[in-house]
Amino acid sequence: MTRTSLISLLAIPAFLVAVTSTPSMAAPAKHQATQTQTTKPVTEKAPVAKAAPAAPAKTAELVNINTATKEQLAALPGIGDAYSQKIIDGRPYKAKSDLKARKIIPASEYSKISTLIVAKKPAK
Repeated sequence: MTRTSLISLLAIPAFLVAVTSTPSMAAPAKHQATQTQTTKPVTEKAPVAKAAPAAPAKTAELVNINTATKEQLAALPGIGDAYSQKIIDGRPYKAKSDLKARKIIPASEYSKISTLIVAKKPAK
């Protein structure tokens, strides 16, 4: 074979590979786009299912700031021994927002625990 015919033979497979690989590369891209579209709705539905059971559990575990022990109050996020003692010393509370209004705890700490507490009048 001559040098020209060898170059021609080498050039043809490269051309065929380039033409053949272009359509096959486009097909997976469409397939990936389809997977991405089908994955999003599944991802969006999962948090909704997890959020629903969490709300009733929090309602059942509310801490009454008028009757809770120092240990129960200290277990709340951001409330340690010092704040739990201040909460106890400031009793009774008409509303849970009294903690913030009477400056028993800072607003930043109140925002962490406001959904976890309740101020019920103690039984006489």
